[in-house]
Amino acid sequence: MTALREFERLEAAGLWRASPEAQRRDVIISVGDATLTITDMQDRPLAHWSLAAVERANPGVFPALFHPDGDPGETLEIPQDETTMLEAIERVRHAINRTRAHPGRLRLFSILGTLAFVGLIIVFWLPSLMQAHAVNVVPEIKTKAIGQALLGRIERVSGQACATPEATPILAKLAARTGVRQLVIMRAGVASSLHLPGGIVLLNRSLVEDFEDPAVAAGAILAERARATQHEPLAELLAAGGAMASFRLLTTGELQRETLDAYSESVLAYPRPALADDLLLAEFARAAIPSTPYAYALDVTGETTLGLIEADPMAGRALEPVLNDRDWVQLQNICG
Repeated sequence: MTALREFERLEAAGLWRASPEAQRRDVIISVGDATLTITDMQDRPLAHWSLAAVERANPGVFPALFHPDGDPGETLEIPQDETTMLEAIERVRHAINRTRAHPGRLRLFSILGTLAFVGLIIVFWLPSLMQAHAVNVVPEIKTKAIGQALLGRIERVSGQACATPEATPILAKLAARTGVRQLVIMRAGVASSLHLPGGIVLLNRSLVEDFEDPAVAAGAILAERARATQHEPLAELLAAGGAMASFRLLTTGELQRETLDAYSESVLAYPRPALADDLLLAEFARAAIPSTPYAYALDVTGETTLGLIEADPMAGRALEPVLNDRDWVQLQNICG
């Protein structure tokens, strides 16, 4: 027994009773490796108790009263002056108790672990799950309405969008050519371009006023289409609004004005994410629009956009103009 290795042999006197009806007998108690042996005064064995199963019936009271675990009728009394034996038995009992399972403690740890796991799910997994679910189940008409509402909140920050009766059908023609539902030209606020939920793309006026080739503006629209394949605009809006925005949209079908305002202010303050050339070139190929004009608009030297220039999918092909000259001039004057 590890707890008793300093004792070669440990004995003590005591009183033993086999059952509540039996008389107490003077006995000798000896401790072995794993058992407590009880013998009479002639050294005849009377009982063997497993040290792992010894229980004390009266902690702190003397004479100390012990019994085998599960059998309180068989008892062993050890007087207070047998301190070495009492200390040895208590040491063994404490050592065994430390190695035993503690259901209450295990239950507590289990509950705390479960709560921690649930907490992690709520914090890290549930918001993204609700967001993805909301993006998938929100009807298209609601997504369009959210996009229009967000455009209104952006105009609060950036100013009214440019519009003329002559340019309206031209914007619709350019939107159809590039594969978006609605195209809006902004006077300010939007640094270059921005894709809103519902297929709405915003362009800064400089993309139509500062370039002679409409392929530049078309390229900016295609870049936003490519970004939308990687970052769904509604998902970006819900991510900025947090878990409550997704929950509110799923339960009420609405988003708070504060959510729209917070997103519009933040998205206008940060540059748009960069795009891989192959993703962007695939959009140009789909729309049959050359990528070279857009590449030189991004970098007049072409050094940082060489991939878009050398791999232009429309290079050397006869192309239909993105817009005819008359329409392009009308669009360039949309902001007056």
